Amino acid sequence: MPAPSFTGQAAEEHAFRHTLGDDLSRFLRGAAGEEIIISRKRKPTALLIGSVFDGDWSDYQLENDPRFQRRIEQARKSLREGRGVRLKDVEPEPES
Repeated sequence: MPAPSFTGQAAEEHAFRHTLGDDLSRFLRGAAGEEIIISRKRKPTALLIGSVFDGDWSDYQLENDPRFQRRIEQARKSLREGRGVRLKDVEPEPES
């Protein structure tokens, strides 16, 4: 069976997929220590995060969730306003 023939943008996309497939392991190793921004025509289009194990992915999602960030800021504001309980003032529950 002859190899498919690509032209124009289809050829560029095929070449990109081929290169990415060949170099994916290298890209992931590079992303192990830092996030890699993938761009298209100099505009960010994706974020590559490598070495996600155990709770890393869940932690990343939580830390980058705007809802979580808002909740943390609300809690900090409440504490600054004096609305909160210090941990040392919390009575331990009696054991049954």
